[in-house]
Amino acid sequence: MTAYALQRLLQVPLVLLIVYAGSVLLVATTPGDPLATGERELTPEARRAKEIKYNYDQPWFERYFYTWPIKRLLIDRDLPAHRYEDWTVPEILQASLPVSLQLGLFAFCIALTCGTAVGILSAARRNTWVDYASVALAMVGVSLPPFVVGAALLFVFGLWLGVLPVGGWGRLEQIILPSITLSLPFMAYIARLTRAGMLDVVDQDYIRTARAKGVSRWRVLLVHAFKNAFLPVLSYLGPAAAAILTGSFVVEKIFNVPGMGVHIVESISNRDQTVILATVLTYSAFLILFNLLVDLAYGFIDPRIRLRG
Repeated sequence: MTAYALQRLLQVPLVLLIVYAGSVLLVATTPGDPLATGERELTPEARRAKEIKYNYDQPWFERYFYTWPIKRLLIDRDLPAHRYEDWTVPEILQASLPVSLQLGLFAFCIALTCGTAVGILSAARRNTWVDYASVALAMVGVSLPPFVVGAALLFVFGLWLGVLPVGGWGRLEQIILPSITLSLPFMAYIARLTRAGMLDVVDQDYIRTARAKGVSRWRVLLVHAFKNAFLPVLSYLGPAAAAILTGSFVVEKIFNVPGMGVHIVESISNRDQTVILATVLTYSAFLILFNLLVDLAYGFIDPRIRLRG
């Protein structure tokens, strides 16, 4: 497993370079003038000043593959953002990424805990009203868009009952509603995957053997069956964790959370190339990291994979 982990870590720079090159190709070929303000036409002097400020006076290869990602983003940390005159890209990431990570961590814990619990309970009570209710709730969670769930939670708990704040950031109670809204679709997927995995496992020979030995039903489900039934859920957790932890634009917009999702969408609509490339690299790094952790976790959960490796 150590050799496999080192091999995967050595592949990370290459994968990030490929993702970055593809992003540069899309950004460079997108129609529109990234230096235009949208308010009035720039004078030749103002355009020249902006070209120098954002390194558009340099050759494209040096601008995209040295000056922006290495020198000005990682070393000098003074890479400017097109639409935020007083902010640099590292400052934007430093201010917004921790907020999205905090929100995503709460949402991830809620989705994983509640999703697996609902899936196990649904499989244990197969073909009963508990099972039907769990499947129905999972379908609702997958089908409802976040802005509908967020608006409903705001109305019920924020305006009608008045027990939770309707927005803002900085206090513990302000994270409850957005984290529930963000976790609901992931919770529904995890519940469905857990239920399907448990139903595939509970009829296998080693489960029947454990029951024949007198092991209690819930111990069989939680100790013997759940470990193997969790493997499909584990595969889903990699991309799900990356999507949750980098934030959701809709959720952050509804609850006025100053996270990274807002900057991702606004940078695309504003053709802010520096912020687009920085956020794409950040999201890609999280996706690669969590997929690596999932692959390593497979070896610890399933001994067959560990021994084969």
